[in-house]
Amino acid sequence: MEVTIADISSVKKKIQIQIPLEDVSKELDSAYLQLKKNAKVKGFRPGKTPRSVLERMFHKDVHADVVNTLIQNTFIDAVKQESISFIGTPDINPPELDPGAPYVYDVTVELKPELSPIKFEGVELKKTLYKMSEAEVDKQIELLRKQLAEYLPIKEDRAAIDGDHVIIDYEGLKDGNFFEPTQKTENYTLKIGRGMISEEFDKQVVGMKPGEEKEFPVTFPENYHNKDLANVEISFKVTLKEIRQEVLPAADDELAKKLGNFKTIEDVKDAIRKNLQEGYSKRTEQEIQEQIFEKLLTETFELPETLVKFELDGIIADTEARFSQSNVTLDQLGLSREKLEEQYREVAENQVRRHLFLSKMIEQENMELPEEELTAEYESFSKTLGQPVSFIKEYYEKNPDKLEGFKHALLEKKVFDLIIEKAAIEEVEPAVDDSEKSSGSASE
Repeated sequence: MEVTIADISSVKKKIQIQIPLEDVSKELDSAYLQLKKNAKVKGFRPGKTPRSVLERMFHKDVHADVVNTLIQNTFIDAVKQESISFIGTPDINPPELDPGAPYVYDVTVELKPELSPIKFEGVELKKTLYKMSEAEVDKQIELLRKQLAEYLPIKEDRAAIDGDHVIIDYEGLKDGNFFEPTQKTENYTLKIGRGMISEEFDKQVVGMKPGEEKEFPVTFPENYHNKDLANVEISFKVTLKEIRQEVLPAADDELAKKLGNFKTIEDVKDAIRKNLQEGYSKRTEQEIQEQIFEKLLTETFELPETLVKFELDGIIADTEARFSQSNVTLDQLGLSREKLEEQYREVAENQVRRHLFLSKMIEQENMELPEEELTAEYESFSKTLGQPVSFIKEYYEKNPDKLEGFKHALLEKKVFDLIIEKAAIEEVEPAVDDSEKSSGSASE
């Protein structure tokens, strides 16, 4: 067997493998011998069909089988011989077999890029000391009160105003005819001013009293979210049945009990404080990781398309799953897989660069995951999922690919821990604007 390597790029090689005629002939002889034993050919007893007849009748199938056998028997040996560690699926387009000549075929493979050693000791990082405030806790309590609010009919005799919750029946006609997107709807709860149907619709409801009927036209804007209504004029008939006011529960122990596993309002506040601080800690961690990539991932290198496609497939699968949970399809959003691939390609490439950087650090620092650390992660995972450790462990043992992914993710975390341990860290107070933004994100 002769092996020739040609570089297509820094991460792609073409391997040409030439198999001697002698080996080709041996495989052909073996294939025809086996065929002779099993073939049923009219006019010949089993096992007595001449090879010339078999060649005339079955040579295409035999050649195809022999080609597969030759490739299976030589490709792995060839990459081992040349010390090539490829990723993904090799691209093989085998030519037809010539029984009187050596068999030559080409294989295109992709490889991980070779990164230079990473000097990470003493990298300068900033750690922002975000802290939750009692004002944020109070804001969260107000949101919880709103979630448990009751909407009760108002007692006074007045017309609807902006901000009211009203109960209405409505129907919209297009050119005087029934129109499905605005078909008759009864007991619809509308908060005036939120633009749930449209801002123009809300303005027409303002001033109506319970029991009053009103007809009015509404022209929906060109960029309206429902394409069936965009730039369409609808004639609405509306009956206002009731005006309701929002009544918030008191921020007391009774509220806490309604929320679930809480006895007092102070228990709720403690849980909010913990959640807020965990959110800030997560933000601090993410900011430091971004700094690490910004300062240490400076080398330019080519990316294997295999890894980019794998990352892109994962991103698109997650995106489709989110849409599916909302009962929305790509077609309804005017999207296609091709558009998503174009939209998220840069994100996927950035993720691949980062994973390759972390893999280089794992290799460079000879990082390993001791069994006790893996067991500790199983235990942590079991608490999160509410499942026994044995269940988690058995799942990964039955899914080796997922286990390797799980282990690699843990090793990547160890990379960050090591870099931070060796870094020069400056602790800084958050800017006022940053603190406010972070408060919002942590409390959502």
